[in-house]
Amino acid sequence: MAVQKTNRGRKCILNRLATHFVFILSLSKMFNMKNIYLFVCNVLLFSIPVFSQAYEGTIEYNKKKQQAIQIDYSYPPEAVENAIVQKLEKLGYRAKLEKGMFNKDKGFIVFKNASVTDISDDRMDYIIKVERKSRKEKDESTLYLVMNKDDNNALMSMDAYNVGKAKLFLNNMLPEIEEANLELQIKDQEDAVAKAEKKFKNLQDDHQSLEKKIKDLQEQLEKNSKDQESQQKEIEDQKKLLDELRGKRKGN
Repeated sequence: MAVQKTNRGRKCILNRLATHFVFILSLSKMFNMKNIYLFVCNVLLFSIPVFSQAYEGTIEYNKKKQQAIQIDYSYPPEAVENAIVQKLEKLGYRAKLEKGMFNKDKGFIVFKNASVTDISDDRMDYIIKVERKSRKEKDESTLYLVMNKDDNNALMSMDAYNVGKAKLFLNNMLPEIEEANLELQIKDQEDAVAKAEKKFKNLQDDHQSLEKKIKDLQEQLEKNSKDQESQQKEIEDQKKLLDELRGKRKGN
């Protein structure tokens, strides 16, 4: 029964998609390509189940509240941060990390004057912040993306088409995040193996040290036994000499 329901649900989704795309073709003369693109994105958004969907929000940066695109991922912050940084660095841009004890923007990652054509044809400053959702949810993260152009928040002036592209850019990050998370897991496991190997090496060294101590103690025992024999002979010789001296007493 469950299989039949699943198949029926899949058929419903496919029928909905087919209906939507027929409708798109009928409207192609009325809309430009950007509107068609957005319409397709909305169809996919509401027709196919997804794990992460970007949405609009705000975050404090550069001493003011900034409009941002944000998204929640079921992965640790380090994996999410590594994935998006590597993705932008592959485009040829170097990340600048905000640092400093008294820097309120500490932890933000800035890519200055970058061109990310998946989002916009314009060069902008892409400002990223990845945070853990809560202290309890160490494997749940929220990514914030702020886009500035000429020191102004670009999101406020972007049309729906480019906003949709920015959201889609973050929605499609999941494969890179999974790969980055796998690399972190591999590194953690490599560290665990190295730690185990180091402990094993230390145990081997301890074993060799203990064997040497045992050997030294055995040699000391053998020497002690010989010394006892030698000392016993010395005692006998001294007693013999004592008896000889006593025998020389007058009156004996």
